[in-house]
Amino acid sequence: MMFRSAEKAFKEGIGQQPYDVVIVPGFPYNGQNWDRVVKMRVHWANFLYRKGYAKNIIFSGSAVATPYIESRIMKQYAVAMGVAEDRIFIEEKAEHSTENVYYSFCMARDMGFTKVALATDPYQNSYMSKFARRFELPIGFLPTVLDTLRSLKMDEPGINPALAMRKDFVRLSEREHFFQRFKGTMGGYIQWYESDLKTKKLKRRYKNRTLPAKE
Repeated sequence: MMFRSAEKAFKEGIGQQPYDVVIVPGFPYNGQNWDRVVKMRVHWANFLYRKGYAKNIIFSGSAVATPYIESRIMKQYAVAMGVAEDRIFIEEKAEHSTENVYYSFCMARDMGFTKVALATDPYQNSYMSKFARRFELPIGFLPTVLDTLRSLKMDEPGINPALAMRKDFVRLSEREHFFQRFKGTMGGYIQWYESDLKTKKLKRRYKNRTLPAKE
């Protein structure tokens, strides 16, 4: 069911291409080789770029579960695959999936990009699309289509992980207990721009975590 929903979302989203930029959330890197989630997300981003569906890519993610900054690792892989380095941007603040989406959306807006889409695996897309719609963020969705992904040559190129290491790293699970991390996953630590809170209810709810509206 989830995969059929992803295919449907992709067909709807692709009708609005090309996008100025796609947002690709990060995933922990173990220091030796990529997880299948990283493999899926980076190859899918490369596919969207190669096809001309996306002109630029934002990889998002801090060092969360391991000392490696997720967005930097993903950028290295994408560059090794042949994506032009000046077409890749990294967002290093996000520690939770909702933050990946919102902080990258804000980055895209600050850079003047107007057509933005989320490009991730079907599972993450299923709940991140609900988050984006709840807050009426103008984001399209280009989730991974597994049949298409299987047709791609998905080798793992060589990278230099040391360039993505964070000094004095402390894993998120040692800084936050389970319920704090769950709160973060639900967007509980996001600093919202007032202009992105579209209803009075949302403005009241997040009034203590609101920044002045951007001009």
